[in-house]
Amino acid sequence: MKHIKWGIIGCGDVTEVKSGPAFNKVPNSSLVAVMRRDALKAADYAMRHGVAKWYDNATDLINDPEVDAVYIATPPLQHEEYTIQALAAGKPVYVEKPMAINAEAAKRMAAAANQYGVKLTVAHYRREQPLFLKIRSLLAEHSIGDIRFVNLKMLQPKNNDLIAKAEDNWRLNPAVAGGGLFHDLAPHQLDLMLYYFGNTKSFHGISVNQSGDENVDDLVTGHILFENDIVFTGVWCFTVANGANEDICEIYGSKGKISFPMFGHEINLTINEKTETLKFEALQHVEQPMIEKVVSYFLDQAENPCSAQEAIKTMELLDGFTSK
Repeated sequence: MKHIKWGIIGCGDVTEVKSGPAFNKVPNSSLVAVMRRDALKAADYAMRHGVAKWYDNATDLINDPEVDAVYIATPPLQHEEYTIQALAAGKPVYVEKPMAINAEAAKRMAAAANQYGVKLTVAHYRREQPLFLKIRSLLAEHSIGDIRFVNLKMLQPKNNDLIAKAEDNWRLNPAVAGGGLFHDLAPHQLDLMLYYFGNTKSFHGISVNQSGDENVDDLVTGHILFENDIVFTGVWCFTVANGANEDICEIYGSKGKISFPMFGHEINLTINEKTETLKFEALQHVEQPMIEKVVSYFLDQAENPCSAQEAIKTMELLDGFTSK
């Protein structure tokens, strides 16, 4: 195979700009089919994006002989079912984060990929964005010396523009999302910590529902001790006052500090008390660099940019921080 023809299961809001158009923009790739349970919305998406086929049934898309690989962008509850179904049909899968509703479901998906001998990649797409690759290179170069600890804060008021909106607000339904807004945003952040600092030695967390407004925890704290003795501390709160927003990750080293937002476009690099700001352009399609790597992997031209085994570790952190 020299060209990947994609089908999308779950062509909702997240695929409108973040990912969907990128499948036609990267080399050796095209989007040929989309699926959504609402037939009218599936047809509308296909018309607006110039996609030849649309379905209102995932099985029909998976079994379409013109579809070579499947991108699963449904809420997390459906990730396991559709991933295993596609893998059983011999179709490689690129599945959105979080990988599944919990770590056990993620492990079953990984086992299916091994059973059927079909490729599986998880959409921890920040790994391939220029800003986060630069941070990784700064760490590899020991630009701030030996890493001591990491401090992360994600603080948002109840009504904010950071969280993607959905018609049925499924992100606040733990039966569908696995948890609350923590489960939607923290996978990005925790995956990067694993990507930067390697395996964990231990981790634990505290999670509570302080507002009582929804059936999900709205405050989560987490601590990780990595095998290299780097310590991570994170706080996620989604009920702070308007104006108290924070999105900051600070990596402290023996010679300085790297400070950056997870949802921003600059890095502040402090070495010997001097700070330099590195700025990056916003990406039109935030998943495009990752999708390009996935296409290369599916065509046997590159390594897996985020394996199921790697994503399972992130799922274990999510579960560990929020277990009662």
